[in-house]
Amino acid sequence: MKYSNGHFYSANQYYREIFGSKVYKISLDAGCTCPNRDGTKGFGGCIFCGASGSGDFAADRNISIGGQIEQAKKIVSSKVKTGQKICYIAYFQNFTSTYGDEDVLLEKFNAALNYENVCGLAVGTRPDCISEKMLKNLVELAEKKYLSIELGLQSSKLETVRYILRMYENSVFSDCVKRIKNASSKIHIVAHLIFGLPGETKEDMMNSVRYAVNSGIDGIKISVLHVLEGTDLAKDYKKGFFRCLEKEEYFELLGDALEIIPENIVVHRLTGDGAKKILIAPLWTANKRDVLNSMAKYFGEKNIVQGKKF
Repeated sequence: MKYSNGHFYSANQYYREIFGSKVYKISLDAGCTCPNRDGTKGFGGCIFCGASGSGDFAADRNISIGGQIEQAKKIVSSKVKTGQKICYIAYFQNFTSTYGDEDVLLEKFNAALNYENVCGLAVGTRPDCISEKMLKNLVELAEKKYLSIELGLQSSKLETVRYILRMYENSVFSDCVKRIKNASSKIHIVAHLIFGLPGETKEDMMNSVRYAVNSGIDGIKISVLHVLEGTDLAKDYKKGFFRCLEKEEYFELLGDALEIIPENIVVHRLTGDGAKKILIAPLWTANKRDVLNSMAKYFGEKNIVQGKKF
């Protein structure tokens, strides 16, 4: 899996090694908020975060977990081939999914794990929102089925951290990764990064990749910055304070990042979605299929990554 030979450790490969089948992540909503929204640390969330808490494609939080799973399965059903063996990872994506009544949250996690064809659980959260009680219970869940914890880092540049109102220091992220690793070797830890945050240089973004990797993570997700209507980021964009990355600029940065990421770290995502109805920029991200095809073509032409599905 050397990048110079045109390969990286994809999520598709990783899941097939574990489950022996095609895996679909289905987005669910645990009904949480965030300490950066309810006044504990701030109001309004991170500067880029939309009203749905980065879970624009999650199921309706007002219905049961079983109902949400069925709703989410319908969304991906068009991708499933007749007779294809598949399983689902229940992805609690919206807001901070370990923040709230922990007993209620654990009931929801268990309900998802016990549902038919659900082979694992992914929990999206902040590194400052995993209590000792929650971690203990997550460790117990990891003994039963596959479990990943997805942590929002976004950037390691201090000026950026302050600008986006992340409201925790970098050390909180690295300490959280260590806590989880010390508690269980079975929990797969994924870091989220955003490329194209205002004021960041190529080196800043690569330093964030290095920081995440050196913290001891198992997987990584990278997305280009999306400007969404109704966010504080949108206000700055409309004032002309920054511009968004162009498509090839972003692809070039990804190529550089792939040279940094070790071959044992799973690359879960190289692009993300912004809900079209509230997407302001960059508009080239609105057609995900086109983005993926363009990415594959670009990487092939540059001899960066060949024959891969993103």
